[in-house]
Amino acid sequence: MSLTVGEHSVRHIRNIVRSLLHDWGRAELSDAVELGVSELVTNVVRHVPDRRCVLLVQRRRAVVRVEVTDGSPELPLVSFGPALDREGGRGLVLVDAVADKWGVEPRPGGGKTVWFECGTGPSAP
Repeated sequence: MSLTVGEHSVRHIRNIVRSLLHDWGRAELSDAVELGVSELVTNVVRHVPDRRCVLLVQRRRAVVRVEVTDGSPELPLVSFGPALDREGGRGLVLVDAVADKWGVEPRPGGGKTVWFECGTGPSAP
């Protein structure tokens, strides 16, 4: 989905993701995937000037992969020790907590893709 996101977009995107997971028979991943996608889209709202992104949600066998691509060359900073009184800075820490794998890939010509996967579990090869 190519989107221009705003403050209220996250709720609608969560509903879409929940519906996809239900249709795919992966409703047990709903909490983790919804939280992860919420954090990535919120980062676009807060840090990407034009608020445009591409959201990709894929089912790959037992794994659900979410990618959010935007045109901002600024890579996200990950701080695993954010100050408790700061409003921000916890998004990717939360993604790290709920995802089995995640990463950031700079895009040729500018921009980046932030992605995560859920469903592999701790004992996956």
